[in-house]
Amino acid sequence: MIVYKFGGASVRSAEGIKNIVSIVSNVVDNLFIVVSAMGKTTNAMERVLDYFMQAKKDEALAQLADVEQFHREICNQLFVTEKKTDEILIPIFTEIKELIINGIGNDYDRWYDRLVSFGEIISTKIISNYLITQNIDNKWLDMRKLLITDSNFREANINMEQSRINLKKAVDFQQYTIYTGQGFIGANHKGDPTTLGREGSDYTAAVVGNLLDAQSVTIWKDVPGILNADPRIFSNTVLIPELTYADAVELAYSGAQIIHPKTIKPLENENIPLYVRPFYTPEQFGSVIKRQITHSIDIPVLILRVNQVLVSLRPRDFSFVLEDSLSHAFGVLNKHRIKVSLIQSSAVSISVCVDNTRYLPVALDELSNDYSVTYNYNLELLTIRGSNAQVEAETTANREILLSQHTRRIARFLMREKK
Repeated sequence: MIVYKFGGASVRSAEGIKNIVSIVSNVVDNLFIVVSAMGKTTNAMERVLDYFMQAKKDEALAQLADVEQFHREICNQLFVTEKKTDEILIPIFTEIKELIINGIGNDYDRWYDRLVSFGEIISTKIISNYLITQNIDNKWLDMRKLLITDSNFREANINMEQSRINLKKAVDFQQYTIYTGQGFIGANHKGDPTTLGREGSDYTAAVVGNLLDAQSVTIWKDVPGILNADPRIFSNTVLIPELTYADAVELAYSGAQIIHPKTIKPLENENIPLYVRPFYTPEQFGSVIKRQITHSIDIPVLILRVNQVLVSLRPRDFSFVLEDSLSHAFGVLNKHRIKVSLIQSSAVSISVCVDNTRYLPVALDELSNDYSVTYNYNLELLTIRGSNAQVEAETTANREILLSQHTRRIARFLMREKK
């Protein structure tokens, strides 16, 4: 069997969903389809959640109505009758409305997973039903009942053993040759919905591949494959046809958006190749990530992370930054789910580059109890693998560099526009 994952950009329109039919129609293997929420639905559901958490239920319901209308317009282009659209959408949105009306927003992370996870439920219901209308028989699965996780809401960890048992019971390719399930979501042992982190649908596809002993996993993207840079930011990008698992982990950790950082481990454990292929030109090969490759990456790879914050900590008593102090500082950051992407230390201070999240102000406030804290917002972190002087000069032009690091293969620059 093989696994196909279709992201939000692929299923943001009726045309995209129809393209899934053309791709799936050519598959002769048993197939498990993993689907993300459509388009910007996750962002829209986050706005619903924000209103709900502020007890602005009328505004939350109004925002939800926009989400429903977006999906209704897509359904009206896919299905012949309004009745079919109603059969799919009304039960789901009725359930969401009841949660909003009757619920109390007392735990952001828990409610995030309960409400935002509906985006994937909606998309897979629509796609599974549309495949059936196109004579592609498939069985819809609720991954909240199959992928068992811990209760680390918004960043849940999957219990692989229990999930394997559940998934193998639910999937029988003697009955159906195609199954359709959601990316990004699962549930804890109590049945409370959980999510696996933003862009976690890639991770779901990898886990399904691991648990069902897939021959391969393919992620369909709106790009030709894995490029050496984001074409929306950099010009003259080049396709990288082959990467090792180690290459992919390194790039993902640096912030490359093409692959979710947690995706690689389940695949590497079972030596399952991961293909990244172009959704709109499926005849093209794209890129492959696997254990051994023919040619190493011989061009510079550029990764730009925006909305970064440089945080510098200095002990208030001017003591040296010893191990105990470091352990405490990183413990605080970890507690507040702050991901550190760069570290630089001296005898009396430590500086870290972190993502600007809603939790950061609380973390900085707690750190200020023990440290003198300074910080700079609105920064960019540029990582160049295979760096050279010319590339560095071109990509950092007109930038003020606040911090830089060089290792054998990699250069990193934390920077902002010159004033």
